[in-house]
Amino acid sequence: MSETSTTEESSRPAAGGDAAATAARQADAEGVDGGVGLTALLVAAARAIETHRRDSLAQDVHAEHFVRAAAACADWPVRIGQVPEGDENPLWGRFARYFGLRTRVLDDFVLGSVHDGARQVVLLGAGLDTRAFRLDLPSDCVVFEIDRAGVLAFKQQVLTDLSAAPRAKRVPVPVDLRADWATALTSTGFDPVVPSVWLAEGLLFYLPGPVETHLIDTVDRLTTGGSALAFEAKLEKDLLAYRDSAIYTATREQIGIDLLDLFDLGPRPDSAGHLTARGWSTSTHRPFEFTRRHGRGPLPEANDALEGNRWVFAHKTGP
Repeated sequence: MSETSTTEESSRPAAGGDAAATAARQADAEGVDGGVGLTALLVAAARAIETHRRDSLAQDVHAEHFVRAAAACADWPVRIGQVPEGDENPLWGRFARYFGLRTRVLDDFVLGSVHDGARQVVLLGAGLDTRAFRLDLPSDCVVFEIDRAGVLAFKQQVLTDLSAAPRAKRVPVPVDLRADWATALTSTGFDPVVPSVWLAEGLLFYLPGPVETHLIDTVDRLTTGGSALAFEAKLEKDLLAYRDSAIYTATREQIGIDLLDLFDLGPRPDSAGHLTARGWSTSTHRPFEFTRRHGRGPLPEANDALEGNRWVFAHKTGP
């Protein structure tokens, strides 16, 4: 579900030493071949399917090329017509439509924030996100893509092969989120005094609670008034209760990804409440609200793996 691959270790920099340095190099070398990295390809396939729908909610002409460039998913569908059950398939029908809806909602959030004055877009765990190429962003807007070097290298190779050109200035920031990504970001030109909009799309539930809190604190520290943040959260106290849900079962059986093995199952922090206490205005929404707003997308079901998903939108009103 993530646009990236993360680790289950602390996002704070390692204290040093050969072991930590070796681990960081190994993480940087990883691409999208397995683990959470493979979920970036799952989301790309979903965006490709959404792109080719007649009632598409979001367009991403690059998405199917990511899928076709990776051996691990060479036989995955990129059109709903390639799925025998069509929309009845829990993975490529309902779940893929969820990702299409999420893409559209967060596209609108970014564009709205830019319209309100944000001139920096920060994608936390950017993975195979192509918003720098897809969205109609102003020429003075900068898109910072934070992810591990291996993920960004795979992405860049595919985009280079396509001769794809970004619509706004794009700055890849190759760093693992467990390292000092704030310093890496500011060293590539991010300016904390300029309003910014941040996305943590399908990211936080892969992180231990303390790592999520540190990430949210860092975003708060690096933002000025007029900035915005959107992230996805899961509210279930027991994620394993949905292990036999249609979505999780289909994901395991059809493409070999066990999402529940990748999620962090520890207690989740109240990041929305944390931001509110720090002067942000926040709102929390069920994705089904946007299904009804747009007239397409998933609706609640029994034993629903999406029931606890929430999309949180936050705006910093103070300095």
